[in-house]
Amino acid sequence: MTKQTILGRVTQLAKANINALLDQAEDPQKMLDQLIRDYTSNISEAEQAVAATIGNLRLMEQDHREDVGAAGEWGEKALAASRRADELRAGGSAADADKFDNLAKVALGRQLQSEKEAKTAEPTIASQSEVVDKLKSGLDQMKAKLAELRSKRDELVARAKSARAQNQMMDSVKNIDVLDPTSEISRFEDKVRREEAKAVGKQELAASSLDAQFEQLDTLGASAEVEVRLAALKTAS
Repeated sequence: MTKQTILGRVTQLAKANINALLDQAEDPQKMLDQLIRDYTSNISEAEQAVAATIGNLRLMEQDHREDVGAAGEWGEKALAASRRADELRAGGSAADADKFDNLAKVALGRQLQSEKEAKTAEPTIASQSEVVDKLKSGLDQMKAKLAELRSKRDELVARAKSARAQNQMMDSVKNIDVLDPTSEISRFEDKVRREEAKAVGKQELAASSLDAQFEQLDTLGASAEVEVRLAALKTAS
């Protein structure tokens, strides 16, 4: 995986909207498990790439420091050779003075070369430093996302367990409702009330029969009185 690919992948995962992904998932827990695996794998790859990038950056920085140091050393050597040449020339040794001036020129050439190499490396070092900073920031965000994913998964698992427990409880309650003893008592109470009503009916029926009998007696008494009065009329005539 190239540096740019890793940087793009890290940026993409770091900016991912976890809640939106979960809202679209048919099975959020499976989605979370897959995301955790993806993030863990990408974090591991990114860490290796970041480590390699940092290593290369440190080597370039070291080379840059060496070039800057070398430029300084060659500058000091050029100055020393030039001063020695001036001393020799002042003492009348022109030939030796020219040799030291030539040494000074060589040293100045090396100084220029070292400065050029240092200057050439500076943009690359700045670019690599920026990439490293972005990768480190992306990694930190990815690790934060991974912690968030694990937390959400634990929360989701806990909620799922709670939901299962509630469903089991409600199923038990429904079973209790089906076998509710109060319903049996109600049926028994209805049966008792029907028996009581039946008894009241029999009592009313019995009372009705007695009334009829007494009415019959009254009728018979009236008929007997009529017969007595009729006999009295006949006797009188």
